[in-house]
This record gives sequence, structure tokens and C-alpha cells, in this order.
Amino acid sequence: MALMTPEQFEESLKKLKPRVFMNGKRVTSVLENKNTRTVVEANKASYAWALDPKYRDIMSCYSPLIGEVVNRYTHVSASVDDLVKKAEAGTFTAEMLGTCIYRCVGYDAFHALASTTWEMDRDLGTGYHPRFLEYLKMVQRQDLSAAGALTEPRGERNKKTLEWPDPYLSLKMVDKNKDGIVVRGAKINISGAYASHELVVLPQGAHFEGEEEYAVAFATPVDAKGITFVCQYTPYSAEREQAEDLEELGNPVYGQRETSMVVFDNVFVPWERVFHCGEYKYSGKIVARFARTHRMTCGGTCKVGFMNQIIGASRLIQEYKGLEKAAHINEQLAEMVVLRETSRACGLEAARRGTEEPPGSGVFLPDELMGNVAKLNVCNAFWRMMALAGDIGGGLIVTLPSLKELKNPEVKDYVEEFYSFGSDEPTENIMKVTKLLQNWTAGLHGVGTWHGAGPVQTQKIMLQRVISYDHEKKLVKRTLKLKEKGKKSEPED
Repeated sequence: MALMTPEQFEESLKKLKPRVFMNGKRVTSVLENKNTRTVVEANKASYAWALDPKYRDIMSCYSPLIGEVVNRYTHVSASVDDLVKKAEAGTFTAEMLGTCIYRCVGYDAFHALASTTWEMDRDLGTGYHPRFLEYLKMVQRQDLSAAGALTEPRGERNKKTLEWPDPYLSLKMVDKNKDGIVVRGAKINISGAYASHELVVLPQGAHFEGEEEYAVAFATPVDAKGITFVCQYTPYSAEREQAEDLEELGNPVYGQRETSMVVFDNVFVPWERVFHCGEYKYSGKIVARFARTHRMTCGGTCKVGFMNQIIGASRLIQEYKGLEKAAHINEQLAEMVVLRETSRACGLEAARRGTEEPPGSGVFLPDELMGNVAKLNVCNAFWRMMALAGDIGGGLIVTLPSLKELKNPEVKDYVEEFYSFGSDEPTENIMKVTKLLQNWTAGLHGVGTWHGAGPVQTQKIMLQRVISYDHEKKLVKRTLKLKEKGKKSEPED
């Protein structure tokens, strides 16, 4: 099959029966629940774009693994060009959806596993890499949507894993036999997994001697026995749930980012789906390689697409209010463009500086320094972007009445008159654009941007580990003709 149609994707989800809960109730169908449906629509769009002649160069590529064209979100980058296309896909999907493409974490997990399973086999004589490639071939041939899962509840951070009173605050292997392994624990803040086919699970962080049972990576169907999804529920969830007309919402089709806690209650994973089991020295490498890939995605690609939405809405509000010549707003919009392009440049440079990691593996990963710089930069840039948009949009962003009032005969005329700003633009349009800015500036994306792919302190720590000052020091030594250590200046005559 290689490339599924959107309709085939939706039909494939009907065959899955994930155990999902939201707002204290069982979600009987992720296709029919208004909130979970947004994830279905986002993933569904990725299947449509891969088949669309206008977008297929971004959203599809040739896979030498199976000798067919596949969705880019099932591919492992084998060149710098692949990484650049990956970055472009991140921006494209974000600006088209106005929210997450829920396949990106699984996509990045593929890179980490392809790289590290190859290294484990080389160093330890394990057989993980061929096993992973067989799994990836299956994903590509069937065009499966894979979500990724890393983040865990964890215990007190000042204690080691083995000192926590609850041993399952980090996902743990509780049994191992000839058929496979059994795991127990949870992953939290996991984006859109219940509307995917597969869940690719990686360790949260590095592990050490004695923690072998926590050093696991594997893939599982989302409806495997023992898996339960407990979904987020926010004011935006309630608003969508109660909406009679989704056009009233700031992002009618794709909504806000949807996540869940994924509980593993003695879940069995057969050996053919296990890619890391007990080799604790490699857990940190899996996480680090995932992070350098995902920080390029979060830092310099998808947020650029989000910024395009925010800039477009801010410009429309400026025009609706007749403020095209307002110098301060034009300066604010120009600053937004600078923030966007700086973020774009960091992401693309992370891709263009990408290298084969480890050498000989055939797997290309973004540059670690620039990937972390991209994510660290966008954390601050995105808050600033939201502040600027909030200033341009004005107080109406947080005081906006419901669009239902445009259908309320008792107040319709008032709303039409006083929210039109005296322009000939339909009031409905003005209110919809304002609602979109409400989603961005008063919604979930600020904190989501800050913490997605790791909070700011994580990037700072990684930067301190990878930065080398040797080149800069050599420049100064050469400029000043500094003497080598231990050599004294000759006395003058």
C-alpha cells in the first residue's frame, strides 16, 4: 500500500479500540468525540498532503528500505537533504493545521532508535537494528501513524530512581520471558497517541547500573491490552464539547493540542517489537538523539508555522481597525517577522549542519548545538510573539462574546454595529480572527512551547555539554601572538 488515502486512514482507526477517558467519562469513539476528533483530523490531513501533487514533495519521499514512496513521517533521514525536508515539513504542517501534527514525536523516535540500535549491535553484538528495520518496513508498507512517548511522572528529583517509594513512576519492565517483556508504569503529556496506530516508547532519560529494568524501548499498538489513555481536559475542551457550531471556535477543525497520560498496566510486548532492553548505558544516547532531532522540530520548524498564523491574524486585525499606518504596530509586526525568521534560520541551520550519527549507521541527525539553540531561542521568541499579538489584538481578545450573539435577535444588531470597528468587513470575520488570537495568546501554546522537547533548563544544560570554546580561544591567541604555557617572555636588552 505504501501511501494510504485519508479515507483509508479513518477506516483503519475504526478497527482499533483504544481505552480512552476524558472528563470522567469513557470515550467510546475517538472519531466521534469532538475533542479527540481534532487529532484524527490533523493526522488525516498528513495523509491527504502526501498524495496531493502540490505538497507531496514535502510530505512524501522514496524509501530504499521498501523501494517505494512513503509518507515522510515514516522515514528516517539518510542525508542532510532529508533533514532539510524534515524541517520544511514541520513548518508546513504547523502553519496548515494551526496546531500539532501528532506524528512528529514518533518520527523523531524512529531516528533515535535507528541510530542507537545500530550502535548497540556494533558494540554489544545485539540484534536490535535488523529488528527495528523490520518494524519500520511494516510501518512504511502499511503507512501507519506512530506517536512517540518519553515523558514520565517520575518521583522526587533529589532521589534516584531506585529510591522512589513507587517503583512505577518510571516505566519498568516487570517480566521477561521467551516471548517478550511485560511493562508497567505511565507516560505523561503524550500528544495525540489515541488517534494513531502505533505508540513508540523510549526511556525518559539516562539510566545506570541497577536500573536495567527501566532501560527499555519498544513499540506497541495503541489498543494493546493494559493500555489506558487519560486525556487532558481544559476550558478549551469544554468549549469545544459544548459548541453547537464549531465555526465559533478559534481553530474549528484542528483545535488546540490534545494530549493524554498513557498508562501501561502489565502490557505485554513481543520481542520483535523490543528495541532496547537492559543496556542501560545506551538509554541516555537514545534520549539525547531523540532530543537533538525533536528540538530542531520544536525549535525551528513547527513554531515557525505557528508564528505565520499569529502574524497573519495580527495583520488582519490591524487592517480591520484601519491602523495600517500606525507606526508602532508596523514596528511590532516587523519584530514578529524577525522572531519568525530567526527561528526558521536556527532550525534550518540545525538541519544543514546535520551529520551521520554514529558514522557508518546511515542515520543523519541535526546538529546538536544548533538544535538546542533553536529550541532555546524559540522559547523566548514565542512568548514575545504572543505578547505582541496580544497588544495588537487588544482587550477584545479576552473579552470577546460568543459568536452565537450574531444569531441572537435581541443583541445581534448591537454586536454587528459595535464590533465592526466601523469597517465594511463582516463582523463575523473580525470576531473569528480575534478568537484565533485568543487561542494563541490566551491558550495552551505558550507553556506547551516552553516545555515541549524539554524545558529551557534542559537546553541550557545540553548546550554547556556540547559547546567547545577551542576555536574562539585559538583566534585570540593567534591575534595576540600569545606564548605557549610555561614559556616566559625574553628580557629586553
